[in-house]
Amino acid sequence: MILFTIGYEGRTIPQFLQDLEKAGVRQLVDVREAPISRKQGFSKYDLAEALQDSGIAYRHLRALGCPKPVRDRYKLDHDWSRYTQKFHQHLAQQQPALEEVRALVVSGPTAVLCYEAEFTRCHRTFVARAVAERTGARMCHITPAGLVEDRIPDALSA
Repeated sequence: MILFTIGYEGRTIPQFLQDLEKAGVRQLVDVREAPISRKQGFSKYDLAEALQDSGIAYRHLRALGCPKPVRDRYKLDHDWSRYTQKFHQHLAQQQPALEEVRALVVSGPTAVLCYEAEFTRCHRTFVARAVAERTGARMCHITPAGLVEDRIPDALSA
């Protein structure tokens, strides 16, 4: 069992789809609170259509997005430790959504999506780790340079 993460920052839709297909992803879970984007093709409905055309299922789980007050605070103070703490508090209250992702991962290769290119500074990694703990799935990040296995569970907490 494997769980992937991917960010679309710096990618075009064709590159993004190619990276998902190369990794063997069959379903994608969008964990953006607001799945809109100024980047062409990455807003919810356009993305879902492009994924469907590539044979990849799309699921948006707003509950696993980072709440706006947490994001806004981070934009002001750039305090990653506080962001991490507040997001983990939020995530602890999202058991039904985490269970939904767990079920998807058990059913086939799944990727968790957000915007940030750098997985070490994105909440999707916290979401994916919470799900990987529930499933025992191996976790990999799809980066422009290739797959990066997630081996250090506490790397993001500092």
